[in-house]
Amino acid sequence: MRKQKYILLVALTIGFVTISMAQHTRYAIRNGVGLQGGITQFDILTDNFETTKGSGWLAGLNATVAIPHKWYTVSYNMLLSQNTLEISGRTSNDAVQLEALEYKLLAVKAGVNFHIKLIEDYLMLELGPLLQYNSKLELEDEVQEDYFVNGYDTVMAKDIEDISKFNVNGMLGVSAGIGRIKLRAQYIYGFTNMFKKLNEADFTKGLNTTFKGHQSLLAFSAMLTF
Repeated sequence: MRKQKYILLVALTIGFVTISMAQHTRYAIRNGVGLQGGITQFDILTDNFETTKGSGWLAGLNATVAIPHKWYTVSYNMLLSQNTLEISGRTSNDAVQLEALEYKLLAVKAGVNFHIKLIEDYLMLELGPLLQYNSKLELEDEVQEDYFVNGYDTVMAKDIEDISKFNVNGMLGVSAGIGRIKLRAQYIYGFTNMFKKLNEADFTKGLNTTFKGHQSLLAFSAMLTF
């Protein structure tokens, strides 16, 4: 009989502790899914080439985990973007007039973002890392493949297409809105060297040059959450 009382006492104690602990972690977590789309301005920051910023587009999905009593929100993002870029070139080695070599870049980005609540959910500061897989720098016009890149006597437009496919970026931005619609401005900077793979190419032999370039992407978009 005494043993049964001890078992009952232990069971009641465990139940009381469990309920007490559970009450401290019972938060009203709100999950949501967002659709994002907008325009971009893209550049590669480098000393090796003369570049001109190009435009493009961005679209993606966002999964948000919001805990109302916290000062921040967390979201998981998958973004698809296509951007353009111009690099200065010329038709031949002895050509005086410069030509704009037009490239495009397709990229998929995935990452975790933190959203700091400046004014509750209405105005938030955003930051976080993004992993990127991208295509080659693809020439818009195949006729330009044998054009020369300005500043070099042996480097052609087609030689610099095969850039690094995997890159790591950082994002800093701000979002504002009421209800399900938010406007978002983001700046994405590439921490890794997009031109690293060029240094392993055959055309670099004999060149006293190390190719280095970092992505610079400015995006303006709208997001609809569900």
